[in-house]
Amino acid sequence: MAYLNKVMLIGNIGKDPEFRMSQTGGRKRVSFSLATSRRYRDNNGEQKEQTDWHNIVGWGKTADIIEQLGVHKGMSLYVEGSLTNRSWTDQNGQKRYATEVSMDTFQLLGPRTQGGSPSYNQSNASNNYSQPQGGAPAYDAPMPEDDGSDLPF
Repeated sequence: MAYLNKVMLIGNIGKDPEFRMSQTGGRKRVSFSLATSRRYRDNNGEQKEQTDWHNIVGWGKTADIIEQLGVHKGMSLYVEGSLTNRSWTDQNGQKRYATEVSMDTFQLLGPRTQGGSPSYNQSNASNNYSQPQGGAPAYDAPMPEDDGSDLPF
């Protein structure tokens, strides 16, 4: 049997990305929240909106590119990746859990610039930030590192 763990989200960044270095391996890690909203009608026929918040995490080159592009709170972003779950014991001895989206691909959304919006895509690898003719830039996506030593958020 084949398995699939794939997440695709379009939303707005809820807080400025935070950058850290992992304690083992020294890899850069970026994390931020992404808000997605959906509209629906309740039993009375009134239009309602529900917003969900997603924890997004990127490693290595992904974190570097997010930083280089100046990604910040309020920007619209397309994110593609996989769901990851982790747990840890906090300072009070309580078991804590988090579900995160481990980002593989992203694209900034909004007003189009000449040549397209900047994006990061692991399938079309390039090691420098340059705008390919007629398309968006692409980058190598490193495998996520789970060293267990990072703080929960």
